[in-house]
This record gives sequence, C-alpha cells and structure tokens, in this order.
Amino acid sequence: MNQAITRYQALYEAVRARRRKPEVRKGLDAIANRAIVKAGELRERRAWLLAEANRTDAGADEFRNMNESALDEAVDEIRSGFIRRPKGPGAHAMEAALVRRGLAATREVARRETGQEAYPVQLMGALGLYYGRVVEMVTGEGKTLTGSIAGPLIAWRRRHVHVFTVNDYLAKRDAESREPIYKRCKIEVGCIQQEMDPTARADVYARHIIYGTPKQITADYLRDQLRMGQMNNAWTGRQSAVLDPTGRGGPLIPGLQAAIVDEADAVLIDEGVVPLIIARSRTEDELSEVYRESTRLAAKLDEGPDYTIDRLKRTAELKRRGKVRLEQMFDQVLEAQGDPIWRATRRAEELVRQALVARHCYKHGQQYHVVDGRVVIVDEYTGRFLADRSWEHGLHQSVEAKEGLDITADRETLARMSFQRFFRSYPFLSGMTGTAADATGEIEKVYGRPVVVIPTNRPLIRKALPMRVFTTELTKWDAIVDSIEQISGAGQPVLAGTRSIAASEYLSQRLEDRNLPHTTLNALHDAEEADLILDAGTGPIGAHRAAITVATNMAGRGTDIIPDKAAVDAGGLHVLLTEMHTAQRIDRQFIGRAGRQGDPGTCQTFVSLEDELITQHAPGMVKVLGSGATKHEITGHPLAKRAFRRAQALAEARARRNREGVLRQDDWIDKYLPGG
Repeated sequence: MNQAITRYQALYEAVRARRRKPEVRKGLDAIANRAIVKAGELRERRAWLLAEANRTDAGADEFRNMNESALDEAVDEIRSGFIRRPKGPGAHAMEAALVRRGLAATREVARRETGQEAYPVQLMGALGLYYGRVVEMVTGEGKTLTGSIAGPLIAWRRRHVHVFTVNDYLAKRDAESREPIYKRCKIEVGCIQQEMDPTARADVYARHIIYGTPKQITADYLRDQLRMGQMNNAWTGRQSAVLDPTGRGGPLIPGLQAAIVDEADAVLIDEGVVPLIIARSRTEDELSEVYRESTRLAAKLDEGPDYTIDRLKRTAELKRRGKVRLEQMFDQVLEAQGDPIWRATRRAEELVRQALVARHCYKHGQQYHVVDGRVVIVDEYTGRFLADRSWEHGLHQSVEAKEGLDITADRETLARMSFQRFFRSYPFLSGMTGTAADATGEIEKVYGRPVVVIPTNRPLIRKALPMRVFTTELTKWDAIVDSIEQISGAGQPVLAGTRSIAASEYLSQRLEDRNLPHTTLNALHDAEEADLILDAGTGPIGAHRAAITVATNMAGRGTDIIPDKAAVDAGGLHVLLTEMHTAQRIDRQFIGRAGRQGDPGTCQTFVSLEDELITQHAPGMVKVLGSGATKHEITGHPLAKRAFRRAQALAEARARRNREGVLRQDDWIDKYLPGG
C-alpha cells in the first residue's frame, strides 16, 4: 500500500511537471526578461556572493567546535528551516542568514566526512548554485566539492535534484564519493546507469539527489510521457493501467523540480540542440540492398563534373551531367534487380545524395568509429562514443553501407525532445563549468540564468606560449613531435590534445616512430581513463623523461591531472593543442588542465593552413596567408593568428544560428502541439 501511494505521488508530480511548459518570450517580452535576469544579477551579483561567502567562512568556528551529535542536531534544525522556508516581513534577509548557516554546516560535514574543506571561493560558487546561477570556476578549483555542499541546501528546498554529468563513469564516481556528505545531511543519493532496469531506476529517482547523464534522464522522462499519453490528471491516471493497484508501473521520474548541470556549457550549449529520440526498430530493413546500391552508384560519380559537396553544411548537390548519368544507372539497376524504388527518380537521387554526404563529410575516426562491426558516433565536443545514438533519415545506414557493414534496421520515432527544451522545463536550474563566460549571452537568453565568474583560490600563473602556424599539416605534425620531445626531455609532462580519434592515433604512431614512450586516451581506451590520467602529470624519474599523454577532448572535461613535485619543479604540466576547435570554450577547457590551484604550467597551440577549421570557415584567409609563402612556418605573419581566431568566431556564430533554429522549432512545438 505504501508503495502504491509512493507511485501515485510520483504520478501526481509527473503530471504536474508536464503541464508546465517552457516560457517563450519574444520581442519586447524577451528584452524585458533579459532586463529581469540582469536585475537579479545585480541583486545577487558577484560582489554580494563573495561577501556572503566571507560571512559564511567567518561563522565556521561555530560548527567546527561542535561534537558529532551537536553537529547532527544543528543540521536537523537547519534542514527544518529550509523545508518551512522563512515567510513574512524580512523573509529575504532571514533566508540569506539561513543559507549562510546551512552552507557553513554542510561545509563542516564535508570536512569531517571527506577531509576536504571548501575555500571561500568554493563557498561563493555554492551560493551561486543555490541562487540559480551558472558559475564559471577555473579547472582544478574543486567544482565537485562545490556542488556537494550546495546540493543538500537545494534538495532541502526543492525535494528532488537531478545532477547532470557528462558520462556514467563520472555520475557513479561523484554519487559514491559524495554519499557520506549527503547521508549525514539526511539526503538520499543515487545514480542512474545504462544497465539499470526500470525497477532499479524508479528506486533511484525516488531519492533526493540523483546523478546521471542528460541522455539517461531525458530518455526516462520521454518514456514517462509516452506511458502517460494524453493524461493531464493524476486521479484519472490512478484509475487507469498507468498505475495499477499493486503500485507497479507509473512514471519513473516524479516530476522535474531542480537541476544542477556539471560542465554546463557543454550540456546546455554544445549538446543543447541534440534531439533525444525514443525509437523502436522495425522488424526488418527492406532497404538494406538499396543503401548498398546507392553507395555503389555514388562511387561511380565524379566530384566536380557530376556533383558538388558543401562540407560545411554537409550537403551534396547533383549537377546536370550527374543526373543524366544517374538516370542511366537507375535503368540498369531496375532491370537487374527489379526494385521499383529506382523508378522513382527523385527518391533515388535523394538516396545517392545521402550516400555522397556519407562518403565525403563523415570520416572514420572523426565523426564515427567502427566498433565490433557497427558504426558508433563520436561526440565532437567530448571525444566520447555515443553508443546508442544513430543519425536520422538514412544517413546512418549510408555510412554503414560505405564501410561495408551489415545495415541496421531503420527505426520508427516514437518521441523526441532536444536537451535545450528539456532543461528549460525545470523550474530551478543552475550549473557550473570552467568556461561559461564565453556563452553568457546565450545562457541568459535561452535559459534565463545569469552567469557569474568565480575568482581563483590562488593566482593563475600558467604561461601561454605564442601560437605556431604552418603552411601544411605534415610540417605542423613534424613540429609537434619535435616540441613534445624537447619539452618532455626538459622534465615537463606533456598533454597533447587532438580533435579526433584518427588524429590521436596518428600522433601516437609518430611518437612511437620516434621511440617516445607515451599513453593514448581516446574513446577506444575509455575503460582505462582513470588509470591513464593518474600518471599524466608524472615528472622525470632518473633517466626516464616526463610523461607524455595524447588525448582527444575526453581529457578536457571531468578529469584531474595533478603534476607531481618533479613536474612542478620543471615548470608544471604543458598542454599542447594540435588544432583549434570550432569553439574557443573547448580550447579553454583543454588548456585549463595546466596551472591548476596556483601550480605552474604552460600551453601552446599548433595550427596549419590545411586544418579543417580555417579551410571550411575562412577559406579566403588560406589564400591570403598561403600566397607568396616561402617558408613552412608563417608564425610571424601579421594576419596568421587573427585569421584563425576569425575562423573560430565564424564557426561559433554558425553553431549559434543552428541552436537558435532548434529553439524556434521547440517553441513552435510548445505552441501548436500542446500534448507534445
């Protein structure tokens, strides 16, 4: 009976949450909303948060001097205050005092349970989270501890808090390492993992703080919506099969109350436009041979005379000659195979165009990798595999056909939602990351959340070396290997960042040819991530040179590389970027591995005129910089650095326009499809 009541409560909260639609503001309303956000930022601005953090720090002795039972009683008292919430005249001041006291208590709990004591700047970050800010904290400043001392306060007030991390490994690691803090604060914590069944998931979602990835939690939310259908009343659902008398069934997630997003810029911005799709496979794929034949036909066409490829937009356009040649090929295929699809010229041409896009715009080791005989998408921003995602509209099948693999059955879409729309459904949203300031305008506009930059605990002394620019990729890679050998030989551990799996494997081979011992961290070696990172900051030992680590963007987020004493004495960790990314935030994330907590460190970026960033986004600058160049390295060219920054800015602008398009689509769905 108690279980049935619990499931009914989950159903009630789920129905209540689905009624709440993201607010869509346009024109003057959008301007007014931005003004409201700015006004809130002024009221609880950075200086105010810092002052409150210092006041909290000043009251630390009260809790430090308590014995264990007295501290537990104080936590219970403060928890009750959060649940009741101050009301009446002076409520704002009383709440601020309660928050300071609550934060001081959770800080002391964290110190006793984990041995970690939050710095005043971490208290400032925790306050920012509690007041609904997206806080930027430089890499190595302790975001995990910051979130775990703010989490109980938010859970006391909001009941259920979803903490989003970038992968299952980090979700489990953080939930387990923070559990002693939460348990003492009377908070139940759990984490959602890929392999969990619905019963285990329901148990975790019933707890106060739930760690998980956006993919997992959004998928469960969408499944709840499918199960609930058009239901808009919990009592109706109680009488239906959605919630049976035994307490089984019902929604997994008891509504959306509050969210803390780790690596907020990656989740809210980079991944924000990715649609999460719930689909079911059809019993068979009748088009398997059609996709294979399309690939064969595409290979017979000539780029230029028959078709053109826009690699930036990832589209293919057939020319007149190509269409004529295809018509002849379609007749031959129709005669040989008899499949009527080749009689429908427009549909057949569409299949060939898709095959051309798969052939030219989707590259093995960059956008995808072949694992155990199937195509697995690689996340451009994190460098990790997206094992259960697939491209839509036959693109995935076209890539499989290109690789000569078995064609997976196309899937029927049952429900879809962009992460952008999902996170806007939370009444309370906050986040933390190392690089939010670059996306301040977009975060404020889309999510209505102010961004606050938290100062570092110790001065940042990392030294940025000048960018080196080369005319060709080959000369760039030669210089990269030379630089790694020189710096590692001088005693500094080196972290070399690449944009793709293919590039990391290529650099690894080049280092191997030079007899330079190193480790490689990419999605192919993600199981050993923790062990590989553990030794990445090792300095020279005897005759051995300092550690060399080659890594994709996996090493840019959620990892901690701690240089040992020998490495610090030699100058700290050296981060070498082998290419600029399409967003400056990603470069900053990777560079942020060096110089943490006041440690020394250096960084340098290597680029070439053949890099994808500049050839796709600023091809005109390639001609300007390459014309008349008599040397392989043109670092001293007055336009060199500016050209690459310009290409990066254009790439960011393009991505921003794409996200705005998805936002308009989400708003249209909310307006015209109220049941969606």
